[in-house]
Amino acid sequence: MRPDTPRDPVTGPDSGPSSPYPIRLSGPVIKGFGRGSKELGIPTANIPADELAKYPDLSVGVYYGVVALDPSRFASQEPILPAVLSIGYNPFYKNETKSIEIHLMPPLSSPSPTATADGPVTFHKLPDFYGTPLNLLLLGYIRPEFDYVSLEALVEDIRVDCEVARRSLQRPAYACYLASKEDETCPEDVRGQIRWLTRFES
Repeated sequence: MRPDTPRDPVTGPDSGPSSPYPIRLSGPVIKGFGRGSKELGIPTANIPADELAKYPDLSVGVYYGVVALDPSRFASQEPILPAVLSIGYNPFYKNETKSIEIHLMPPLSSPSPTATADGPVTFHKLPDFYGTPLNLLLLGYIRPEFDYVSLEALVEDIRVDCEVARRSLQRPAYACYLASKEDETCPEDVRGQIRWLTRFES
């Protein structure tokens, strides 16, 4: 069960991602368990978990990072989007296979739909993009997986995860990962990561 303690508003060092981050994962968007949108109201993009074999020490839990979708398959005004994601088994649903479930958030310049718990909680939604190649950079770890006493408690924790991810990514050293690969105000190693993130086979 989730500990009954206050959540930290940000996670990861202010100076930017530290080892082992950033971690690269990629794959086509596949159908998941079908619960994200239907039961939770939280759209998720699943990618195959095969590449996790490259990172045997990666903990299960909730992470934040940035995502790019192949523009030849899915047109988006923003080439890179912030994301919060779960890697693991989701104890609430007792999954038997490890999954990567990614929730794509709106640009950081847009109002956050998850900023407040007052009233019905809404989550960012994009049109379906099954089959679209997706590149993901993990930039930090938010928390371990927990079981929950109710669906509502799970949704509230995911809402807070979104806000922790947003605030963490708004810091200058992380915001560069959402910038253009040509932005010379960002370090060259970050621009190299962005080049990988936005490169797709034509």
